[in-house]
Amino acid sequence: MTNANGGRRVVVTGMGVVTSIGHTVQEFWAAMKRGQSGVSPLEGFPLEDLKILIAAQIKDFDHRARLKHAKRDKIIMHADRYSWFAAAAADEAVRQSGLEVPLENPYRAACIIGSGAGGLTTYETAYRDLFIHNKRATHPLTLLRIIGSSASAHVGIEYGIKGPTFATCSACSTASHAIGIARDYIRNNVVDVAIAGASEAVINYGTMKAWQALHVLSPDGCFPFSKKRNGTVLGEGAGILVLEELEHAKKRGATILAELVGYGMTSDSKDMVNPDVEGPREAMRMALEDAKLGPADIDYLNAHGTATAINDKNETNAIKEVFGQHAYKLAISSTKSMHGHPLGAGGGIEAAACIQAINDSWVPPTINLDEPDPECDLDYVPNVGRNMKVRYAMSNSFAFGGLNAVLIFGPPPA
Repeated sequence: MTNANGGRRVVVTGMGVVTSIGHTVQEFWAAMKRGQSGVSPLEGFPLEDLKILIAAQIKDFDHRARLKHAKRDKIIMHADRYSWFAAAAADEAVRQSGLEVPLENPYRAACIIGSGAGGLTTYETAYRDLFIHNKRATHPLTLLRIIGSSASAHVGIEYGIKGPTFATCSACSTASHAIGIARDYIRNNVVDVAIAGASEAVINYGTMKAWQALHVLSPDGCFPFSKKRNGTVLGEGAGILVLEELEHAKKRGATILAELVGYGMTSDSKDMVNPDVEGPREAMRMALEDAKLGPADIDYLNAHGTATAINDKNETNAIKEVFGQHAYKLAISSTKSMHGHPLGAGGGIEAAACIQAINDSWVPPTINLDEPDPECDLDYVPNVGRNMKVRYAMSNSFAFGGLNAVLIFGPPPA
């Protein structure tokens, strides 16, 4: 079955997340309904002279329990933390999708799981071993752990995927680019099914020092669109979707969660750090055009909403340029106010939030929003979530380097 653009229709049949507010989609969504924050004091490594002492870390994650059912991937237990998150989220997504493994045609399946940073935890451990503890060698799996495509390879091995298997890397747009590329592969008849998203686990001393030097981290918390916002809060985690061609999903009796109806991507091509209105605006416009939707068709927008002074204002202005008067009727929220900024994984986690909003007729809030910035004057669903019918939901990802990716999800096809 084809869509209005002549390509095959692509649907979502499974979702999986690992976040600081929940290690499964069910836990994640329940935490959002409580307006729970995953931001907490740093722990698990030497803090030494750090000035930023908070993050949205994932705590009490038992990778051995979550991945004990792994059958084909023999070394996942010895992988980097970011690969654990990806494997756990993929396991949840595949189980929900009901895909039978081994796949009927493994060459007609893709596994595109990106990471903005790869195995940075392994890097730091290896460097400490070599240069501080004066060890003569690193762990024998160090090289495999650090590679940015390791998560996709681990997941591909576990499910016997023999089609396109690789990672995307575009900073905070990584997951959205992975999902968009997977969508295009299915739409253009390269594959019938794909596991797509991203994973990050970068919270360690070296990363905190690097982000601290850029002066974009808050010492207090994540307050998107708020007058008191003073920086973002690093998070970690994974967000993975199972995408399928519509008839492929119907033929096997899968429960369809949503349709991926639109995708847009642009580059600001102007500045590595400071965002521009044009790039985000055009990515949203292209996604709407791709979906054959008008601005008034979007009911909920999951904003990039990092809580940095310039990004929130810039995104607000871009939304106004795209949506016009409908911008003031649009329910918008930054779920990063709860789960922090999981960098490349953000788009996958936030895609799951959009799909949940469609299926549950409820949109998550932007917590910590007591006094909005006067220049951020849209409806950001402050502090408490809202019951409302959501037919189409947009998810924005705008990354360092001016790399923009926007996804639009709609209801399951009738």
